[in-house]
Amino acid sequence: MSVNLTLLTVMGALYACGIYLLLERSLTRVLLGLMLLANATNLLILATGGYAGLAPLFDKDTAAGDYNDPLPQALILTSIVISFAVTAFMLGIIYRTWVLARQDEIQDDAEDRRVAETPSFDAEDDSVIPVETSEFPLATVMSGDRAVRADKAASEEQPGSLNVDPSPEGGGE
Repeated sequence: MSVNLTLLTVMGALYACGIYLLLERSLTRVLLGLMLLANATNLLILATGGYAGLAPLFDKDTAAGDYNDPLPQALILTSIVISFAVTAFMLGIIYRTWVLARQDEIQDDAEDRRVAETPSFDAEDDSVIPVETSEFPLATVMSGDRAVRADKAASEEQPGSLNVDPSPEGGGE
């Protein structure tokens, strides 16, 4: 299968212009960008469909390899319907913003700016968790057959604890 360089160039230009327009603040330009992206995707599906063959109608005398694959055509038709629905939805949004605000450009929301300026450290979520989290602390904890004070048992659970007995059971020599 040979690649049609003109088709690929047009498709690349449509993708580039569509992405550029999609990043704008104007809703009309966003709509135009979505339409260009949909058309570029249709060209991509068309280019991957392969050579043009015979119509996908059954005939006993025609070999199976001579037929055209109908799947890319069905995908393009589906893409056209979806892009039409997205275009109609975006036109409704553009009309509503024009009726309400008489402007097409999207402004930053004050709440969005406040959220963007907040630091990533959250005192509640990022604070150190206390060793004893129970409302009713225990005086002693049973560890196997021996009783250990609760503060010592909690410190044994910390990484790098020095009060772990280096016996074979504790992982020492």
